[in-house]
Amino acid sequence: MTPTRPSLVGLIPARKGSKRVVGKNVRPLHGHPMLAYTICATLDSGVCDRVIVSTDAEDIADIARHYGAEVPFLRPAEMAGDMSPDVEWIEFTLATLAQQGEAFDCFALLRPTSPFRTAATIRRAWDQFSADSAVDSLRAVEKCTEHPGKMWVIRGHRLLPLLPFGPASQPWHSTPYQALPEVYIQNASLEIARTRVVMQGRTIAGETVMPFLTDAAEGFDINNEQDWMLAEYMLAQSSAVLPVVGRPAFSVKV
Repeated sequence: MTPTRPSLVGLIPARKGSKRVVGKNVRPLHGHPMLAYTICATLDSGVCDRVIVSTDAEDIADIARHYGAEVPFLRPAEMAGDMSPDVEWIEFTLATLAQQGEAFDCFALLRPTSPFRTAATIRRAWDQFSADSAVDSLRAVEKCTEHPGKMWVIRGHRLLPLLPFGPASQPWHSTPYQALPEVYIQNASLEIARTRVVMQGRTIAGETVMPFLTDAAEGFDINNEQDWMLAEYMLAQSSAVLPVVGRPAFSVKV
């Protein structure tokens, strides 16, 4: 008998406030609000049973619906602050959906700030995750360009290595990058997890995490104005490609 496919809900966070790039979730990028590219890539991937945008603002909800996502309810303001952890709004969203009669086995967390993540990226991640029932979650990572073995902390007037590893004669901070162990850093492009890790353990990672290696611009994340300028430059140079948006542009005032 063929195993039943786990149900999956795509969750896209798009709160109103943003300090470093004002209105970044709906700021126009190459003709559409940035949020549109994550919505369309998630819908086109075909792996999610529902695609839901979590926002605290009606104007963002209107944009999300225009591009095909659902916004069945708004996020409470107390879960939409700068310091609000993801687990709060994800737990609220999954619990509210369950109360409405639709519980999901798994959820995918897809942030609008990674506009170059494509439908194929999401399908690849879901295929890897759903093929391994032993993992709690999957997280996108990429190889570090700045190795933590060469990082330091300051204590008073002293510089101390963050990772004091390696022999005394050749500590990591004095070792060529190529000779250091491979280290990976998470990026914001996507996470997939089983709903139980949130509802039972109040975490979005669980204990057993699968790596998902992003390629090229898939993991690029826009967090500040320099990132935004780089994204526009990458598009101008054709070194990155945005997902196809098959809907007319939504006019946004930033």
